[in-house]
Amino acid sequence: MPRINNYTVNFGPQHPAAHGVLRLILELEGETILRADPHIGLLHRGTEKLAESRTYLQTLPYMDRLDYVSAMSNEEAYCLAVERLLGIDIPVRAKYIRTMFAEISRILNHLMGVGSHALDIGAMTVFLYAAREREDLMDMYEAVSGARLHAAYFRPGGVYRDLPDTMPKYEESKFRSKSKLKKLNSNREGSLLDFIEDFTKRFPSCVDRYENLLTENRVWKQRTVGIGVISPERALQMGFSGPMLRGSGIAWDLRKKQPYEAYEHVDFDVPIGKNGDCYDRYLCRIIEMRESNKIIAQCVDWLRKNPGPVMIDDLKIAPPKREKIKTGMEELIHHFKLFSEGMHVPEGEVYQAIEHPKGEFGVYIVSDGANKPYRLKIRAPGFAHMQGMDELARGYMLADVVALMGTLDLVFGEVDR
Repeated sequence: MPRINNYTVNFGPQHPAAHGVLRLILELEGETILRADPHIGLLHRGTEKLAESRTYLQTLPYMDRLDYVSAMSNEEAYCLAVERLLGIDIPVRAKYIRTMFAEISRILNHLMGVGSHALDIGAMTVFLYAAREREDLMDMYEAVSGARLHAAYFRPGGVYRDLPDTMPKYEESKFRSKSKLKKLNSNREGSLLDFIEDFTKRFPSCVDRYENLLTENRVWKQRTVGIGVISPERALQMGFSGPMLRGSGIAWDLRKKQPYEAYEHVDFDVPIGKNGDCYDRYLCRIIEMRESNKIIAQCVDWLRKNPGPVMIDDLKIAPPKREKIKTGMEELIHHFKLFSEGMHVPEGEVYQAIEHPKGEFGVYIVSDGANKPYRLKIRAPGFAHMQGMDELARGYMLADVVALMGTLDLVFGEVDR
């Protein structure tokens, strides 16, 4: 009788959604996976070590570069951790602005996650539609921070500046007719809040379009239903969080269980799955986009009615206003000291977690009273999900690995931090 030998293959490192930095070593029997061994370390950026030699403010932009698909959510966890060490409470308007942009980041993340997942499995149209909506959301990022991707908008003590009263407009071009230009700028005539409100009215129909393409699509269901099943007990034991945990039926969401910012003042539901497979996790992300849209609309309504400061007025933590720097020596000195030496944070340690689009994103900081962290440790949700790859993939086919990669919603900046 002939002897059948298992064989080992390299999967990657060239997966397009993982930026070519994941190497999976798969042990196969025919096309059935017996073992999946994820190898990381090809992108290592040393964020945690770099933080030890930079001031608290200089460390902030490194947070954007972890999960660059939902940058402001990373900033939020870091700022909340620093604020807890400082023992300060930020203005209410800043809390609502942070909540709004955290949910904008959630939609940005899920559009990329669902779109690239569909693209990996073979459905290209959804990715193009998702990219179109992401453009509007990144315009919102750009309007408040000047950057489309790495915003550095959240700061310890509040946010960098208040919401602008105008939106950048498309300019005349020989490639655009006047009627086309007028249509492109139709929702940019007012303030940023007007632009965001217009988006919240249009977006539910966009999600309907994604669902029309995927939710009852026979091929999509064949590739996702019953694939990567994880029980609620195992999901908890393996440290899963976010849609990976809720897809298995556990209603755990830090926005509800341990409210922060303005989440206790807004109304939203937390979707949970039943079967713990790729399809349920996809449905969770779709419904989360709809719920995030509801939260953004509520924040817009509140922000219209409640003007106020967006940064605390302690000059040891927050920079003075630009016009005061030009006229006052004391303000100029505070500005210089803050951006050169930085703020001195009291001794102590803190762990602050938020409900990041991918799961529980936590920042642990140890302070020795200096102007830079003694130790900074990041709890990235993708890292815990990555180590579950072996259990998720075992017994499935080689083609299912791509579906599993998509359902994990990995960004390697945070996995290999």
